Amino acid sequence: MGTAFVNCDETIERLYSYLDGELTDDRRREIAQHLDLCGPCVHAFGFEAELRKVIANRCRDHVPDALIDRVASALKEEQIHPQG
Repeated sequence: MGTAFVNCDETIERLYSYLDGELTDDRRREIAQHLDLCGPCVHAFGFEAELRKVIANRCRDHVPDALIDRVASALKEEQIHPQG
């Protein structure tokens, strides 16, 4: 089975799914092949990948213990006395 041609619009549209590993193996190969041949799409891919790293690193910041305790208490209270 040959690899289908994937254009720039489809590649850009599927970058998040590609980065998240949510595509089939065939679709990943098609996108990867397009990225190997297309400078503008590679640039967009690199930007999105770097942006995800920055976001992931920022989300690892320490959460204050007081906030964790307040959220845990609120969840426990909701389980004991559900509203609705």
